[in-house]
Amino acid sequence: MRLFRSTITASAHCDLPCGVYDPAQARIEAESVKAIMEKYQGNEDPVFRTRALIIKEQRSELVKHHLWVLWTDYFKAPHFEKYPQLHELFNTATKAAGAAGGKGAVDPAEGQKLLDLIAEIDAIFWETKKA
Repeated sequence: MRLFRSTITASAHCDLPCGVYDPAQARIEAESVKAIMEKYQGNEDPVFRTRALIIKEQRSELVKHHLWVLWTDYFKAPHFEKYPQLHELFNTATKAAGAAGGKGAVDPAEGQKLLDLIAEIDAIFWETKKA
């Protein structure tokens, strides 16, 4: 049985080389969400508005996806220890992209709040890359 036991212990910071993670993906989708909200507010055509809502919901779902990938795959325990607000920040940001914000609202101010939260995550992300 001893022959089958591993003698080497490996550990990695993330699933793939760290260069694949970037909050820019979430930011780009959030910028689309805000832009759609602005276009929605500037147009009274019901067909246009329906299409805008569908696209906004799709983009909001992508924001959540990109945030979750960062939260669960990139950030690790040492990051959460150094930045104790990080869990709450991700929770708030994903909710801002979800039904409580990006998916459920058409006010561009809500889109800006989402972008501001992503900017906070982005700042912490780049701080972790310096270490």
